[in-house]
Amino acid sequence: MVKRLFWIGVGIVVGVVAVSKAQSYVKANTPKTAREFILGPDQTNVAARTLNGLFQEFQQARIQRESELNARYAERFRA
Repeated sequence: MVKRLFWIGVGIVVGVVAVSKAQSYVKANTPKTAREFILGPDQTNVAARTLNGLFQEFQQARIQRESELNARYAERFRA
């Protein structure tokens, strides 16, 4: 169990470092128009916008699934 947690942590750290290095490379070696196409016009907050978008999508999916389950199981208890 500890080995798995260790390797998951290593994977997360390697992923974060790889993404930050890739973004730095893109910022340094691409023209402004291409960079804006890839990273968007607000290039300083790409990670925050991405995490916020993922969180919002997760919340929408969770609320939709929760309402489906409530509708399905509420009918069983009403009868």
